[in-house]
Amino acid sequence: MISQVVCLSGGVGGAKLVQGLSYVVNGSDLIVACNTGDDFDHLGLRICPDIDSVLYALGGLSDQQRGWGRRDESWTFMAALKGFGGPDWFNLGDGDLATHVLRTDGLNRGKSLSEVTLNLAQALGIDACILPMSNGPIATIVNTNEGPLAFQHYFVREQCQPEVTGFSFDLIEAATPQPDIIRALGNGPKTVVIAPSNPYVSVDPILELAGMREAVTSSGAPIVAVSPIIGGQAVKGPAAKMMRELGKDVSVLGVAQHYQGFIDGLVIDELDATFAAEIESMGIQTLVAPTLMTDIDSKIALAEHTLGFAESLTK
Repeated sequence: MISQVVCLSGGVGGAKLVQGLSYVVNGSDLIVACNTGDDFDHLGLRICPDIDSVLYALGGLSDQQRGWGRRDESWTFMAALKGFGGPDWFNLGDGDLATHVLRTDGLNRGKSLSEVTLNLAQALGIDACILPMSNGPIATIVNTNEGPLAFQHYFVREQCQPEVTGFSFDLIEAATPQPDIIRALGNGPKTVVIAPSNPYVSVDPILELAGMREAVTSSGAPIVAVSPIIGGQAVKGPAAKMMRELGKDVSVLGVAQHYQGFIDGLVIDELDATFAAEIESMGIQTLVAPTLMTDIDSKIALAEHTLGFAESLTK
């Protein structure tokens, strides 16, 4: 088993790699810093989509067909909500609802988001250390040609239709990184992994926290990212669309350019092998490997490739 690894993760794609990492990193030696910029309050409940994606993946509850939420979900609550004429643009399955109710109750009783997340992880039998990037509220705002939109309004309600012009992160100036993440980085982790999550709305909010980027770079560990773009397309989510509308190169080159000067290595898919030399000319080492995660074996294999690559880059 590999010693301590810190992984910066968004939702679905990140959660898949985290699940793979959990098979090759020993228990709490896997520290996952989850993006909370997507979090929002809905119907009086605190919703944390990226944290929940990671919890469900490690707890064996992810819906593999739908690609989000819990498997074997039922929708009685949503049917009743719709019957009352309530807002039904954001789906809350009955099992998923229990997560949000317990989280909100814990927060209302004075627990931190870290404590609530730990309790949920323990209830699911998860050994890895799943942490919010911050205990303070942060809201990712997607600036569009139709005006600024809260992330879930852009992503779910508007189905990513408006044209993206930029991003901002409300309340981030007042927020601080989760202390255990900073502590883990200060203890000299073996590797820092950036999961194949959207660089702009999943990873940037984590790195924009005061002191977080510096804590990562000063950890002494190799920093390896896994590209969320394969063959010019995002496996899931609006990353490719966002890059195109922002005038970025919609390829692994665009990902490399975004992380240039920060990461030491980038894992790219076999479909993108022709870009390896150009990426390396940017001062970023590359590993060409199968990066599409379709089952547990491919998740574990990518985790092993990523950590082995990081080992070869040890500073």
